[in-house]
Amino acid sequence: MTPRPLFSLRVDGRRVALGERTLVMGVLNVTPDSFSDGGRYLDAKTAIEHGLEMSRQGADWIDVGGESTRPGSQPVPPEEEMARILPVIRGLHRRAPSILISVDTTKAAVAREAVRAGAAIINDVSGLRFEPALADVARKEHTPLVLMHMRGRPRTMQRQPFAGSIARSVGRGLARSIERALARGVSRSQIVIDPGLGFGKTRRQNFEIIATLDRLRRFGLPILAGSSRKSFVQAVASGEPLEPRRAKRRPRRPWKLTSAARSAVEPPLALQVGDAAAVVALILGGAHVVRVHDLAGMIPAVRIADAIRQAAGGNP
Repeated sequence: MTPRPLFSLRVDGRRVALGERTLVMGVLNVTPDSFSDGGRYLDAKTAIEHGLEMSRQGADWIDVGGESTRPGSQPVPPEEEMARILPVIRGLHRRAPSILISVDTTKAAVAREAVRAGAAIINDVSGLRFEPALADVARKEHTPLVLMHMRGRPRTMQRQPFAGSIARSVGRGLARSIERALARGVSRSQIVIDPGLGFGKTRRQNFEIIATLDRLRRFGLPILAGSSRKSFVQAVASGEPLEPRRAKRRPRRPWKLTSAARSAVEPPLALQVGDAAAVVALILGGAHVVRVHDLAGMIPAVRIADAIRQAAGGNP
């Protein structure tokens, strides 16, 4: 197994090592319409408590987002996005100043206010395609910047024609994002890349990205990846084939719950095991950070994957 390159980020005055072990990013969606937990943490007090609990369970940092990027989602105004996330970021930072917080946003104004509220990392799913000025915020505030690959926009990304070669599409897209960041003065040592699983890719293409994740090492940057609770994992975990069958109506899966039901139950075992399998594959493929929802279920999988890497000489 090829050793995973070691990096370090400067985060909120600290040096955070990447590669010695896999870091875990806990997802905190403060939205009414996210695909897996929309509405569950829309209340700021509930969201803060959940963030603190994820930290206790082993999250290395908490990713707070106020705008859903699920397929078909609509953008929200910056003011609404800030109204959702700023009280949560302030509350987390006040209750536990040592917790690393990232803000999941594509808007420069939102990122700026989030950093002032206590966020120390900026996570841009558009890879600076929507608002290149977001890189200026990262440069001025000295925050790490996560650049993700996405084809199109969330509202239409799963309806447009898909790339003929997903490897070429991801490689070229990330290269352009990195160029934009560097051109605006972001330090290369502060950039993290994300191939964007589920964002404008077919089911097969998502699994192809996981299978060939080590190709992204050519960029010489740390890799973050998130497969948690995404539809391509749900589908295969439930027994569907790698190539979706053409059907007039897509069957509803048993874990597509209403928001009320979602707040009362955990994901079914098949999805939890599928998520864990995908997380292990990503780590063995070279991911430095994995983005997950279910900390209690995923931390053991992360530990097993890290142990495999260590036993194979993949990391000290």
